[in-house]
Amino acid sequence: MGRLFGTDGVRGVANADLTAELALGLSVAAAHVLAEAGTFEGHRATAVVGRDPRASGEFLEAAVVAGLASAGVDVLRVGVLPTPAVAYLTGALGADIGVMLSASHNAMPDNGVKFFARGGHKLADELEDRIETVYEQHRTGEPWSRPTGSGVGRVTDYTEGFDRYVAHLIGVLPNRLDGLKVVLDEAHGAAARVSPEAFARAGAEVVTIGAEPDGLNINDGCGSTHLALLRAAVVEHGADLGIAHDGDADRCLAVDAAGEEVDGDQILAVLALAMREAGQLRGNTVVGTVMSNLGFKIAMEREGIQLVQTAVGDRYVLESMKAEGYALGGEQSGHVIVLDHATTGDGTLTGLMLAARVAATGRPLAELAGVMERLPQVLVNVPDVDKSRVHTSQEVAAAVAEAERELGATGRVLLRPSGTEPLVRVMVEAADIEQARAVAGQLADVVKSALG
Repeated sequence: MGRLFGTDGVRGVANADLTAELALGLSVAAAHVLAEAGTFEGHRATAVVGRDPRASGEFLEAAVVAGLASAGVDVLRVGVLPTPAVAYLTGALGADIGVMLSASHNAMPDNGVKFFARGGHKLADELEDRIETVYEQHRTGEPWSRPTGSGVGRVTDYTEGFDRYVAHLIGVLPNRLDGLKVVLDEAHGAAARVSPEAFARAGAEVVTIGAEPDGLNINDGCGSTHLALLRAAVVEHGADLGIAHDGDADRCLAVDAAGEEVDGDQILAVLALAMREAGQLRGNTVVGTVMSNLGFKIAMEREGIQLVQTAVGDRYVLESMKAEGYALGGEQSGHVIVLDHATTGDGTLTGLMLAARVAATGRPLAELAGVMERLPQVLVNVPDVDKSRVHTSQEVAAAVAEAERELGATGRVLLRPSGTEPLVRVMVEAADIEQARAVAGQLADVVKSALG
C-alpha cells in the first residue's frame, strides 16, 4: 500500500479514491492512535469534527463520526466551518482529536480527511504513519477492540463553535477596521458565513461574493485560485481592498484598491513589519519556503529581518516555527501562520490582520505591499506524470542543469511533486518574464516526456 497521507491529510476523488469505508477505517485508527492514552484507559476521549460545504462531505462526515463513536470517542460535530476553526476549537475545547473534511482549493469532486492532535496541531509524520499502520492491520483482518453498551461514543452538534471562533478572531485583532470597505470572496466554501461576520463585527463595511455554497460550486471560478471576480468587484465597489479565501479558508490572498493582486509573500512582508513594530516578531525572523519569491528575500534583507526557508507545505513552515519559537511564517500561496493566535494557516485571521494594518496606518494596501518587488516567477503544472521520479530522472536533471546555466545568478529553477495532486510543479524565476516563461515551458515539456 502506498502512503495514504500527503502533505495535507488524505485526499482523493470522493467515493472513488476516498470512500466512506476508508474514512471510517482511518477514523477508528486515528482514535486508537491519538486517544490511546485516553479512551482506552478509562478516560472518555473527545473529537471535534467539521467540514467544508462539498456535497461529499455529508456522507464522509457520517462515516468519520461513526468510526470515532464506534471506537468510544465522544464527537462534537461543528458542521461547516473553516479548517483553522476546527483546529482552534480542538485546542480550545480540550479535545483529543480534530477532524476536518475538505480538499481545500481542489475541485468539488475531491475531498479529504485531515486530523489534528490535542491542542489543534497538525500530525507529525510518525503519527500519520502509525495511523496508517493500524488502519492497514485491521483492514487485512486483525479485529478492532470495540466498546459496547455505555462505552460507545456519543454524538453532539456543537452549534456554539461558530460564535466562539468568530469571537476569538475579533479578540486577537490589534485594532478595529472602522472606515474600511472590504470585498470578500469566500470561494463558496467553509468561510462563507464566518469571514463576513468577523469583518463586520470588526467594523468594516463588507461586500461579499462567492458566499452562496450549494455543495457543488466550491472553488468554481472564484476564491484564491481565481481572482478575476474579486479584482473586478473591488474596483466596481470602490473598496479599499479585497480578500480571497480557498475552500477551507486556511489561506488568504488579497487585492488592492486598483484590483492588483497581493500574494502571500507580500502579505507576509506587510505583517512582518507590523509585528516587528509591535514587538511581536520573535527572533526578528519570518519563515517562508523555497517557493518564496526572490523579491521577498531581498526585501527582508533590506529591512533587517531574517528569512528562514523550508520545504513547500505549511506543515513544514509550522514545524520550523514551533522548533525555533518563531511567530510568523507562511507561503506564497497564502497560507499564513500567526503562531500566537493559530496552530495552522488561517485565511480569515490573515485577512483581518492585513486589513487592520491598512486601518492603523491609513496607508493604501498597494503602498504597504510595495515594501517588496515581486520578481517574475512562472509556475507550470505538469499533470498525469509519475511525480515520484522527478528527482531521480537523469533526463530531467540534465534539463534542469541546462536551465540553471541559462539563467545564471539572476534566476532559479525548482521542480517538485505536488503533495495533494498527481502532477509536478515547475517553477522558474528570472529577471525577465519572457525568459522565465520560455525556460519553464521547455522544462515542462521535458518533464512530460520523461515522466509521462
